[in-house]
Amino acid sequence: MKRAHYIAGDTHCTETELVVVTAAGRVTKRFRCPTTIRALAEAIKTVPRPRFLAFEEGPMADWLYRGLLPWADDVMVCEPRRNHLIAHDGDHDDPIDAEKLAQLFRGGYVKRVHHPESLDRSVFKHHVGLYHDRVGHRVAEANRIMGYLRRYGVFVQERAFADPADRSDLLGRLPKHSVVRSDLKLLWSGYDAAAHQVVAMRRQLVRLARREEPIRRLTEVPGVKWVRAATFFAYIDTPWRFKSKSALWRYLGIGLERWHSGNGPERLRVPPSVKVNRILKNMILGAAKSAIAARNNPFADQYKRYLHEGWSPQIARRNVARSQAATMWGMWKNGNVYRPDWVGVAMSAGAVKPSGSDR
Repeated sequence: MKRAHYIAGDTHCTETELVVVTAAGRVTKRFRCPTTIRALAEAIKTVPRPRFLAFEEGPMADWLYRGLLPWADDVMVCEPRRNHLIAHDGDHDDPIDAEKLAQLFRGGYVKRVHHPESLDRSVFKHHVGLYHDRVGHRVAEANRIMGYLRRYGVFVQERAFADPADRSDLLGRLPKHSVVRSDLKLLWSGYDAAAHQVVAMRRQLVRLARREEPIRRLTEVPGVKWVRAATFFAYIDTPWRFKSKSALWRYLGIGLERWHSGNGPERLRVPPSVKVNRILKNMILGAAKSAIAARNNPFADQYKRYLHEGWSPQIARRNVARSQAATMWGMWKNGNVYRPDWVGVAMSAGAVKPSGSDR
């Protein structure tokens, strides 16, 4: 029986440090090579099979994962926040970090980060992420303008200056000072550029989303249109990643963590925001909010029922989001269209009221 070899890499833009350990934990090889697919593949091929490769999540992870997948029996991109040993234990440099990661990998103590194997799917995910980044940039520019106007006693929302035709009225409410007006016009130019980027990227996102058959079906779910359906599709990548609805909810940031020690009570809480993908969490909670506001749908009926049972609006909305996520997941897995009469089936186990805050 062939013994497995575990390869771990500490990657940087120019060079990568590789360490190979056996199943028994003995270091057999160390490499330092340029961070290129060709150089890394040549180094990996010198390690006997079966060989397993691991490196931490980062900006280059997606490129490395797809490029090196053919040269190893498995490639694992791991979650760096879980690898506290690397950051906090003993000395710290590239060879030491690579060896520590190899030992963690060998022991099964690293957490896998999913990456698409298809280049087209990866590009689509990056485009969706960039769209959300540009939306955040536009919001930041709008907040900067609103903050500037408040300095002169003008209190407005973004819609008051989103249309350039409405801005002359705002200028009339400001001090007649040339610097004030020039500064505000500069801020408006930055906002207009950001808003233009959002419109252009959303148009392309919808065009790409229309090509994907699962996304077209997901848009039939109340509260879910092209951007939210595309976000769910791009970041989940495949519904088969999750063994249960609970695992999906935790990934979306709307699941619950269980805390129990000794003879004390079992407590449930929402995971801290540092553990979740904010884009996914905001997407599914926004979908729940839209479905509730639309009223005439099963999710809005669920929300009313939760409120009638005495649950807080925050917890009721979160349970509606869980129901939506379960519906979308089931539709994707089974290839079904949206069926209103299926909403809420088997949700009694998921509709739970956590201890403490559920904001």
